[in-house]
Amino acid sequence: MKHMKVGGLMTDDVVSTVPAASFRDVAKSLAEHDISGVPVVDEDDRVIGVVSESDLLARDELTARDLMTTPAITVHAEETVADAARLMVRRGVERLPVVDEEERLVGIVTRRDLLCVYLRPDAEIRQRIREDVLTDAMDLPGDAVDVHVLDGVVTLGGRVRRRSQAQMLVGLAEEVDGVVAVVDRLSFHEDDARLASSTRTPHDISR
Repeated sequence: MKHMKVGGLMTDDVVSTVPAASFRDVAKSLAEHDISGVPVVDEDDRVIGVVSESDLLARDELTARDLMTTPAITVHAEETVADAARLMVRRGVERLPVVDEEERLVGIVTRRDLLCVYLRPDAEIRQRIREDVLTDAMDLPGDAVDVHVLDGVVTLGGRVRRRSQAQMLVGLAEEVDGVVAVVDRLSFHEDDARLASSTRTPHDISR
């Protein structure tokens, strides 16, 4: 499965600041670049905190070191967009500094950047499901089932051999970048889940 990575969405021309920067300097950077927050980096470009507009509003005439939120919540460039989005929601942040293997700042990604994934064209989503899910992941023909996509909502129809295949297909389709939801209209010839249940021994069931 191919997933869009944070490195493909991030802004690599990052506006950052240093711990000794004054309140006025930080506020000026935000205003000049029309941004809502900046990462604070040490002399090795490692992210040690983040200063946001809300931090500035809460205090006055302090340095970035005093204002910043620590520890910094960062993301690596090779992480998926979905993982970054979940991290943002879980930690309640609007932006994530992007770091390399040495934890040095290489970019920044915002909620707005991540939202663009969900604007992926329907035709492209359909193609990814056919190629990445059906052909590559499940070793099925690209036209093994009907795939319809409208505004990011995927409808899967048709018949597959086993129930487990249908369940796997739905699960993999849900993971494709840009998919908002999956409507399952698949049927199957063989209910292998029921078959597996009926062949279990009483000892297996008790476990």
